[in-house]
Amino acid sequence: MEILYVLIPLSIILVGVAIRVFIWAVRNDQFDDLEGPAHSILFDDDENQIPPESRKKRTSTDQSDEDANR
Repeated sequence: MEILYVLIPLSIILVGVAIRVFIWAVRNDQFDDLEGPAHSILFDDDENQIPPESRKKRTSTDQSDEDANR
């Protein structure tokens, strides 16, 4: 029974910390864009990492593949 004197204040403190963290997250716009990061994996962002010489070769082979499919 005496453990309740420790557990009740401890649980109140933990709930208070959780509420403060939630309020901080809302004020700092942590919940603005929930779907953007999930969809960003679908886009090809590595075009900037390809050297210009390879990019030219890549576009020329892509065009020849399209011509072959027609």
